[in-house]
This record gives sequence, C-alpha cells and structure tokens, in this order.
Amino acid sequence: MNPSAPTRGSSLSKQLGLAERMFATPETKRLLSAIEEGLDAVEASLAAELSFTDDLADATSRYLLEAGGKRVRPMLLLLTAHLGEGVTDDVVTAAKAIEITHLASLYHDDVMDHADRRRGVPSAHTVWGNSIAILTGDLLFARASNLMASLGEGAIRLQAETFERLVLGQLHETVGPKEGDDPRAHYIQVLADKTGSLIAAAAQAGVIFSNAPSEYEAAVVEYGEKVGVAFQLVDDVIDLSAAPEQTGKVPGTDIKAGVVTLPLLILRERAASDAASAALLERIERGARAGEDSADFDAAIAELRGHPATADTLAEAHRWAREAVEALDVLPKGPIKNALTRFADSIVERSS
Repeated sequence: MNPSAPTRGSSLSKQLGLAERMFATPETKRLLSAIEEGLDAVEASLAAELSFTDDLADATSRYLLEAGGKRVRPMLLLLTAHLGEGVTDDVVTAAKAIEITHLASLYHDDVMDHADRRRGVPSAHTVWGNSIAILTGDLLFARASNLMASLGEGAIRLQAETFERLVLGQLHETVGPKEGDDPRAHYIQVLADKTGSLIAAAAQAGVIFSNAPSEYEAAVVEYGEKVGVAFQLVDDVIDLSAAPEQTGKVPGTDIKAGVVTLPLLILRERAASDAASAALLERIERGARAGEDSADFDAAIAELRGHPATADTLAEAHRWAREAVEALDVLPKGPIKNALTRFADSIVERSS
C-alpha cells in the first residue's frame, strides 16, 4: 500500500456510505482493504495507459487524470467483482478502460457545456482550445477501446454500446425534446444515457470479468443506471446550494450556463398554473439570459432553493435511489450488497 492508502480508505468508506473502518465488521474491513488495493493497482497503471510519444498528446491526456477525481466507476466495478473471483487482472483492465472512458467524456462535455473549470483546474478547452480538447477526448476513447479489445468480443460490444448511449445522451441534451415530448421524461432519459449508462457498465463489467454468476448482471445494470440518475438529480439540487465553499460551485451555475435541471423543469410546469412560480421563472430566465452576476438572479436562485420544485427534485432522487436498491434483491446478503445499498443511500444524503 502506498502512503496515501489510509486517507483513501477513509474516503472509500465515505463514498460507499459505510461507517469508518474502526466500526466496521471484520468482513467489511476485508472487503474495503481488497477494494483499496485494487484501486491502487488501477491508479498506478492509469498514468502509463495515458502516455503518448507525442508531447502535446501526452500532456493533454493526463491533464484531467492528474487533477484528481473520486474514481467512483472503478470503485463500483471492483466492488461488484467481489461477487465473483475478486480483483483479477481482467477486472483491473476493465476498471482502467471504464475510467478512461469517463475521462474522455469530460473533455467533450466541457466543450459542449462551455465549462470553465473541471476538478478545480481550468477545463482543457480553456487551456488548449476546443479542437485540442475534442481530439484529446477522442484519443482517450480510442485507448479505452483498445483496453476493452484485449478482453474479448463481449467487452468490445459492452464498450461500443455504452459509448453509443453516451453520445446519444449528449445529442439529446443538445437538441432538447421534440414537439410533443414530455420534457421531464426526456431529461431523465438524458441522465440515464449520459451518466447512468457508464456507471451501469462499470457494475456489469465487475460481474463479467470476475466470472460472477450471470444472474447478477441484470440486477447490477439496473442498479447502476438508477444510481446514476439519482446522482445527477442530487447534483441539480446541489447547484442551488447556498454553500459554494462546500460544493465548489457558485449557486445557479448550471442554470446560468443554460444547462437544463429538474428544479427548473418542474418550476416551468408549475408556472402554467401558479403566478408566483411564473414570476420566479421569469426572473431566473432573465438573469440567465443576461449572463452576468446580479443580486436579483442570486435572490431568485435562493428562492428556487426553497421552492417546492426543488423538494420535488430531491424526492425524485430518493425514488431512483430506492429503486436502485430494490434491484439488488437477487444478490446474496453480505458486505457487498450492504455497501451497494449504502452507496445509493449516501448519494441522496449529500443534500438531505
């Protein structure tokens, strides 16, 4: 274990929503130790996987990796791998591929969303420009696909299907719902494609490449997708938080950037029959169009934070997390199922 392992163990316990290790059962402690060791193996080889002979490609590809990240997807992959043979070489390879796929999507997302920062540093496109950022994402997608190809045809198909959903999710978010579509249902599908699909693929890969019983696959796929939706819905609530020092985001950042969020969609629904909601919506949209900081926009975001639309969003996140846990019924009782359950719970507790 490297010197950072104790900190990582505490962080891992927190991410999985488990008690601190001193209070955990011996079986849970062994599971956490095994996952920590697996994460060390993944982390140690990620930098090597993102090395290129071209100096520029080498620098841009490792830029967001070195900026940090919680490694949630590899963590879940390693966790579900313990339903089978545990952390095998193939499991580590799959974990690297999934994390590199996630990294690649961040380069593209920041260009599409005009994001200025990512993981506490300037986004790649603000440093090198849109073209370099997009090409870097493409390089990373290629490297991830190459890793998956080493695991066989099934892995290639899993990667391709997940990549397709990632792109479709971004496309549908960009063009918005078609006439006659339900905006809320459209938005939830975007979240399922953009976020849920890759988390689901991580959970599924852990089962596949550890040779776990095949009947667990459908359960962890459903779990992963629903956890992903819950995660993004809670992020919509966190975007309205009055504590930017904790969230790292200025309240209303996503709304001001033109990003659709569920509180705003629900506010629009309510505005059709409620004058106060209509007035609040007009203030928020006027402030977002102006694109500048203003006391009225900040006040409107604070009002939205206390509006029933935000409470409804949090309730929806809880529902998705609850359904994610219900999908795990087929899994055996024990620390793995407990960890997956607590992880889903901890996601919605971030803003509760």
